[in-house]
Amino acid sequence: MSLRAFRVAEDGPAIPHGKRMKSFLNLLSNLFFPLRCPICDEPVKSNEGKACKACLPELRYVQEPTCLKCGQHLAYTRHEKQAEFCEGCQKRTHVYDRGIALLEYESISESIYRFKNSGRQEYADFFAEQIYAHMGAEIRSFNADCLIPVPLHKKRERRRGYNQAALLAQALSKHLNIPVDDKLVSRVKHTVPLKKLNLAERQINLKRAFKINRNDVELSTVIIIDDIYTTGSTMDEMAAELRRSGVKRVYFVTLAIGK
Repeated sequence: MSLRAFRVAEDGPAIPHGKRMKSFLNLLSNLFFPLRCPICDEPVKSNEGKACKACLPELRYVQEPTCLKCGQHLAYTRHEKQAEFCEGCQKRTHVYDRGIALLEYESISESIYRFKNSGRQEYADFFAEQIYAHMGAEIRSFNADCLIPVPLHKKRERRRGYNQAALLAQALSKHLNIPVDDKLVSRVKHTVPLKKLNLAERQINLKRAFKINRNDVELSTVIIIDDIYTTGSTMDEMAAELRRSGVKRVYFVTLAIGK
């Protein structure tokens, strides 16, 4: 594209110089550092947005009916009576109020791995767009005061260079106009990776893992943001800490949910 494309047409509205410069810089950035598809990780064609159109059908969205507690898909045979809660939520009482998830984990697992461990921070914008497009109205219905990303321990965040949950929360905040508070809760216990643990071990591992950093918490309703929901142990431990500080309602939104 030539610089002439950025000039103002004689009979058209004037475009502020700052916006023209930003558009030009975005063009250069896409030219030398092409956006990678969050699904296949190949460069995305300039007219296809943030992901390859051919890759989008690979995503498996969580389908109704879903558990009224954790948001997991409820599968039934034709002779089974429809329940309101999944098997896991029937067996244990969660501390959080309710949660929803966008995708089945198996369909996005490799992408999430790159998002967390391969520096693909730009994936957050695509993920946030998808969450907002499919669940934006439901998230707004929670009437939350703020979004709170699940924090990483400072050692893990320093090694990784960023917190993927915080990136997702910031990107989602732009669509929802709900502020992010990534300073309220910190992770004070350096836990082992949860994927290596069973439910009981996760609960022990996460005990007192989080800390509220302020005494004057004036929040009524919050939404915890994370990339994956598995057993709910992380959400419960954070919710318990938030409730001790006076928060009345705790919801969660995650990109994916496991079976």
